[in-house]
Amino acid sequence: MVENEEVPITQDERTMATLAHALQVAGWWIAPLIILLAHRKSRFVSFHALQALLLQIAYLILMAGFMVLWFVMIFATITHQSADKNAAPVALFVLMPIVWFGFMGMWIFVLVIAIVYSIKAGRAEWANYPLIGRIARRILKTDQEEVTASATGRC
Repeated sequence: MVENEEVPITQDERTMATLAHALQVAGWWIAPLIILLAHRKSRFVSFHALQALLLQIAYLILMAGFMVLWFVMIFATITHQSADKNAAPVALFVLMPIVWFGFMGMWIFVLVIAIVYSIKAGRAEWANYPLIGRIARRILKTDQEEVTASATGRC
């Protein structure tokens, strides 16, 4: 086999890449990780599963940040309430809607990304997530020109 020659993407690879994106909604980081480890030999599946895994890691970090903010505000409210018994609880009226909208906004973002990139993976496209796609390409050492050439059939 010639070094630059790419193997065409099979239907099984398309299905597994699609599942890596779609299952992250219900399976969080576990589903893309299992698919990544099970189909490590396929560069196409590895690329899509790694993108979904990196998105879930970023999602968990942002969720942890919101939780830290929530607990800091709860403790600040408790100390503030102990000083002034008649003060309104700031965490309940100000921070709770912010945290809730943050969680819902992140979840909707992940849902939309999962749907859009599931469709693209099903069409055998090497589509990059915003920001995360470049990181996944660097980790897998996948070159953009090489992928474009294999997708169009020019090798």
